[in-house]
Amino acid sequence: MPEFITINKQRIGLGEQKIVNLNIARLPTYTSIDLPVLVYRAPKDGPVLLLTGGLHGDEVNGVEIVRRMIEREIVIPEKGTVIAIPIVNIYGFIQNSRGLPDGKDINRSFPGAKGGSLAKLLAHTLMKEIIPEVDCGIDFHTGGAARANYPQIRCSFKIKRAKELATAMGAPVMMHSSLISKSFRSAAHKKGKEILVYETGESLRYDETGIEEGIEGTQRLMKYLGMITSAPEPNKTKVFNNSTWIRTKNAGLFITKAELGEEFNKRQVLGSIKDPYGELNSRVVAPHDGMVIGLNNCPVVNKGDALIHFAYNK
Repeated sequence: MPEFITINKQRIGLGEQKIVNLNIARLPTYTSIDLPVLVYRAPKDGPVLLLTGGLHGDEVNGVEIVRRMIEREIVIPEKGTVIAIPIVNIYGFIQNSRGLPDGKDINRSFPGAKGGSLAKLLAHTLMKEIIPEVDCGIDFHTGGAARANYPQIRCSFKIKRAKELATAMGAPVMMHSSLISKSFRSAAHKKGKEILVYETGESLRYDETGIEEGIEGTQRLMKYLGMITSAPEPNKTKVFNNSTWIRTKNAGLFITKAELGEEFNKRQVLGSIKDPYGELNSRVVAPHDGMVIGLNNCPVVNKGDALIHFAYNK
């Protein structure tokens, strides 16, 4: 790590703390939108860890994880540097929406372009100003609308360094997840920087257990990196190399018997699809042994809708 970190032409030296505002663009009202980047540098040299939340604007659990770490001063390392961005997608956060005003998903817009769409411009800013300064990071996410995730860390098991970092976090579940084209994680990997993805809860809802698990996992990773000297004890992590969704073959009302974190056996009944008129009663049956890591909480479903996300090994 160099003596100075430079973000948006501002130099931050060892032992300094600073907020750097990255100007992204203006709203149609001419209101300027800035992206606040909080930098915490220890007096001692060491790794640079990036913490990001709110890449999707409605994923509040990630925002809350980073916010609580700032409030509790967990982000202040004994050695090295933490760069914290509580809300990456300011636009979506303001509107309680996943994407941006241009309808694009930032996490499918990397590495971005200076003259591209708003999503590509934001992605380009992160890749230009932030990624060159970091060694690794955690990108905190939340499930989609009415879809809740069990606390889990995702990485590609084919990337040795990423798997080592994920193991150090000691989350309840560690899952293999291949790199996705044009994602933040994929773009950072191409620059030699490994970003882990932590998921918990559903959008626009706090998941207290998952929030605290994310905070404790970050502390364990910081200890592993030598940035702090103590951290909470790890979970007995369950490791899976595959995952898939069970989808409904019928439209109707989804009555679930499954719970997040529940382990089940092949052919176990996990729920049923019923119609409002008392005629349909279709069972939802497990195709493999596995564990529930995601659950659709919306009772009304259409044919083909995702019901239960489960992890398994083969």
